[in-house]
Amino acid sequence: MTKAPVLPVVDITRLGSNRLEDRMAVAQELDRACAGTGFLYVTGAQLDAALFDRVVARAKAYFALPQEAKMQSYIGLSENHSGYVPVGEEQFGEGSDDLKEAYDVNRDYPFPHGRNPLLGPNMWPEMPGFRDDVQAYYRHVTQIGGLLFRSFALALGLAEDHFDALTSHSPSQLRLIHYPHDASVQDRPGLGSHTDYECFTLLFATAPGLQIVGKQGAWIDVPLIEGTMIMNIGDMMEIMSNGRYVATRHRVKKVQQERYSFALFHACNYDHVVAPVVQGEAPRYAPLQCGEHLYNQTAQTFAYLKRRIARGELVLNQAMPLDSFGQRSVAAT
Repeated sequence: MTKAPVLPVVDITRLGSNRLEDRMAVAQELDRACAGTGFLYVTGAQLDAALFDRVVARAKAYFALPQEAKMQSYIGLSENHSGYVPVGEEQFGEGSDDLKEAYDVNRDYPFPHGRNPLLGPNMWPEMPGFRDDVQAYYRHVTQIGGLLFRSFALALGLAEDHFDALTSHSPSQLRLIHYPHDASVQDRPGLGSHTDYECFTLLFATAPGLQIVGKQGAWIDVPLIEGTMIMNIGDMMEIMSNGRYVATRHRVKKVQQERYSFALFHACNYDHVVAPVVQGEAPRYAPLQCGEHLYNQTAQTFAYLKRRIARGELVLNQAMPLDSFGQRSVAAT
C-alpha cells in the first residue's frame, strides 16, 4: 500500500489556463496547503525535467573543481553577494557552521540596479556552459514563481496581477548547494534551523535530507517525490498574508549520500515595503523593507559580512534577529 505524502501536493498545470475558474481552483489548493503547513510539493506541466538534469550535471562539474579554482569566485570578492560559498562560510548561530558549499547567483543585471548590495552583475566562474545553464534554470524557475505569485494574489483576494510590478526587479536569489559525501557521518544538521527570508522558495534536490518542524514541535523528514519541486513560505509572505501562511522552520540533516539542491528564493523588489495585504483584518505585523531585511539577515549569517561589520565597514539598520518568524507574531507598530 502506497503511503500518503507527508506534505500536500499541488498540481499547478492549470495556472497556464485561459479560464479564471481553472486558475482559481489552483489558488484555492495553494491556499489550503500554505495555511496548513507552509510546505508543499509542486508539480505540473511547467516543470522542465531536462533542464533540471542539465543544472545538476553543471553543478557536479563545478563543485568537483579544486578548491583554489572555486575560491577565485569567492562571494566575499563580489559587490552584490554572488559567487562561491565555501564550507563553513555560513553560520546560523554561534558554533553551527553549515556543512555545505554553494554557488549563489542573483538576477544578472549588466550594471548596478538602483545601487544596492543585492542587485548587479553576477560573478561567474570561468567554466564553459556554467553561466548559460544556470541562467536558463534561473529564468525557468522565476517564470514558475511568477505564476505562483499570481495564484497567491487570487488566494488572498487581490487583483491577479497585484505582485507583477512588485517583483519586476527583485533580488531573488538562486543557490546551487552541494552537501559532500561523508561515510562516517553522524546525525547532525547540515544546515541550521531557520525560516527563509523571502516570499517563498522553490527547491529541487537530488537526495533526501530536508526536515521541517511539525505542529507538535518534532522534526519531520520530507522525502523526495519524482516530478515535483518542494515549495515553502518565507517571512515576507507570512507578513503579507497577515499570518495566514506561516514561515515554517526547517533544516537539512547531515546524510551519508552526496546531495545537490537548487533553491530559488522569490522576493519582492528591493525597495518595496512589505506589509499585510489582506483586506478587512487588523495588521498583526509591522511593515518591513524587503531589501534591507534580506541584506540584514544575510549579513548576520555570512562570515565575510560579519568581518565587515566587525571592522566597522558595514552597519546594519534595525536588523531583526535571525529566526524572527515561523509560528511567531510580530506586533504592528
